[in-house]
Amino acid sequence: MDTQEPIPSRAALERAYKVALPDLDRVLKEMGDRTRTCLEASGLFPAYKQRVKSFNSCFAKRIKFFREASAAGRPALPITDVLAIRIICPFIGDLAKVEESLASRFQIVEVEHKGAERSFKEFGYESTHLLLALPDDLANGLSFMDPVVCEVQVRTILQDAWAEVEHELVYKAEFTPFDEPMKRKLAALNANLTLSDMLFQEIRDYQHQLANELAKRRVAFFKKIEDAIDKDFYTGVKTPQRAGDEEPRHPAWLGAWKSLDDLLLEALNAHNRTDYVRAIDIYSHLLAMNPKDSIRALIYQHRGMAYFSESRYDEALEDFSATLGLDEKCYKAAYYRGVVHSVRQNYSAAIDDFNNALDIRPYHFYATYRRSQAYYHIGDYPKALADCEAALELEPENQFLKRLKSMILGKLKM
Repeated sequence: MDTQEPIPSRAALERAYKVALPDLDRVLKEMGDRTRTCLEASGLFPAYKQRVKSFNSCFAKRIKFFREASAAGRPALPITDVLAIRIICPFIGDLAKVEESLASRFQIVEVEHKGAERSFKEFGYESTHLLLALPDDLANGLSFMDPVVCEVQVRTILQDAWAEVEHELVYKAEFTPFDEPMKRKLAALNANLTLSDMLFQEIRDYQHQLANELAKRRVAFFKKIEDAIDKDFYTGVKTPQRAGDEEPRHPAWLGAWKSLDDLLLEALNAHNRTDYVRAIDIYSHLLAMNPKDSIRALIYQHRGMAYFSESRYDEALEDFSATLGLDEKCYKAAYYRGVVHSVRQNYSAAIDDFNNALDIRPYHFYATYRRSQAYYHIGDYPKALADCEAALELEPENQFLKRLKSMILGKLKM
């Protein structure tokens, strides 16, 4: 009994809490705002919950800590979650990014990965808990708290759902399930949620990989457009065309175990490596798999881009037309087909396609720019100037457009 700390006065603590509460609310709001600003600067947009711990919860926790300290013969632990923010992320991969971002902005006093110590046979509460030291401008003069920290919990949506349910079923209950079948049910439920988190992350990783491959392919395609049109238009230097008559390679990429998604990613990889023949082979195989129309439209569009990169313009036109036949609202296919017509100097057809692209997607910069060039080629300089000026409104520093405008004005003065 001699090692016990004095029982805290509930009345005195409650008075101190009430005095400090307005400042606690203010500081928590400011910490929430700074946390949000920090994460948004890192490209993270999770959901947030925050609360000031109620006095009843604070006092009950203090008594609990005193009781545990008495039994262990040590000083009582401090209460570190008077101010608490919960950050709820869609995906597991976001958790480490949040922690890294907060570490760059705040002093982290303590990190605890709850649930990390469990073996693969065990399931339960999982969460990352961070203790952030309050910045000096917020900590100065703040009473009731010792230490002056804010607890930040970082979880996925599914981890948060499990934590809420577990808190009601286990933590706050008078007794926890002791019946083995019931324990197994709880373990199975948690395992399903954990697996779901992992699967969601795998799907997201695949989407990011696919998006990255699409972005690379788009850059290469635009470079081909510039080589095919702009060099000749502005400098008189023609881009030599490749024969494009290589024999298709043996489809070593084909495997019975590969899904449509696997093959599409492989095709995009080949496309980005400028291995257009292989990419065309895979796109053609994907079309032979007879996917649904929306997927067929996408594959035709990509194969058309590969044909264009190989200077196989007839096939590119056919594929972009096939895309529009399946998806009449695909402005990209209309624009790409217009580009092919421009390369082949069929400017009237190009203008029709650029018109279609702009009907579907008003203010599309490239369609406006290329239509201006097409009008220039057919000698309709007023329309060429109108499009050129419209495109300059969208990209006022574009040097090609500035030069094009100078060329058009020169023609109008003749």
